[in-house]
Amino acid sequence: MSTVLSLFRNPLYYLLIAVPLTLLGEFVFHWDAMVIFVLACVAIIPLAKLVGEATEELAVHTGPKIGGLLNATLGNAAELIITIFALREGLVDLVRASIAGSIIGNLLLVMGLSLLVGGLKNGTQVFNRRTAGMNATLLVLALFAMIVPSFFDAAIIGDLGRELPLNEGIALIMIALYGLSVYYSFTNKDSVIDREAAVEEVHHAKWSVRTAVIVLAISTLGIVFMSEALVGAVEAVTAQFGLSEVFIGIILIPLIGNAAEHLVAVQVAYKNKMELSMAISLGSSLQIALFVAPVLVFISLLFPTPLLLVFNGYELVALTASSFIAAFIAQDGESNWLEGAMLLGIYAIFAIAFFVMPLAEGVTQAAH
Repeated sequence: MSTVLSLFRNPLYYLLIAVPLTLLGEFVFHWDAMVIFVLACVAIIPLAKLVGEATEELAVHTGPKIGGLLNATLGNAAELIITIFALREGLVDLVRASIAGSIIGNLLLVMGLSLLVGGLKNGTQVFNRRTAGMNATLLVLALFAMIVPSFFDAAIIGDLGRELPLNEGIALIMIALYGLSVYYSFTNKDSVIDREAAVEEVHHAKWSVRTAVIVLAISTLGIVFMSEALVGAVEAVTAQFGLSEVFIGIILIPLIGNAAEHLVAVQVAYKNKMELSMAISLGSSLQIALFVAPVLVFISLLFPTPLLLVFNGYELVALTASSFIAAFIAQDGESNWLEGAMLLGIYAIFAIAFFVMPLAEGVTQAAH
């Protein structure tokens, strides 16, 4: 009972009212697809926060090493569930866009907001240059791991007998590199993906293991139902408002699935804990690129349409620019509010470009 009452101290959990509304609108009243889409989006935000909080509670009880592994594994659970449902519906363009959008959002939006808020409050902020340099190196490596299948696929396009082994082989290597980075974080003081620090700095145990497991199970189940409703409404929403699956994947889904974690990164930057903030934004990007994306390649084999890590030119440009700019900013071990404003400006440019892209394509097709 005390756990339930504690939820109401956080205004974010008031959004949980969207969960029953989504279920009623989807299965009882059959509301318009746009209403279902918006309600499902709103509902996933507090559910993702609950998954993160329950995971952190378990991490406190299990210790920093196992806790770090739990956080690294479940850190993007909401987005992973959404993309699995999208794969089931054959929306591979949406899945690829959400992979790219998560990386871009963490590097430009989250890091940008963190640098801006932290810089305005505390002036120039410093963080571990060695850790930032390792993160930057891994980030560029992850970028090239995703670029390679996109370029080489042009030579074998249409031949699944070659495309699948290429993507599966690269996916295995990416997962292996992610495993090595997690091992490095266990055996070195300067952690590459420092989620143990997030557990120790941001969260203190207030739930029992039993309560944490129950909350984790219920919130994950809630995300499953909300994701099914969201994905089911995507095609109707894109047709009704002229949006592309790429825009929804690049901008909307990453914001929905990672909103709670984004808020934590900005909060700790405001408290002048910039090293932790950078670990969250860079660590989440690396997790998406080196773990979530390749895992989805193998999960997609369970469905009729396999996922190939073949991104379009627009996505590759955005990924390349985001990765290199973030790496340049991180490598000197210092940050200020102007760097944050620049990252946010670049994110806004990409958001506008992806928003108007389907309209521009429509105009071009009409002209022809």
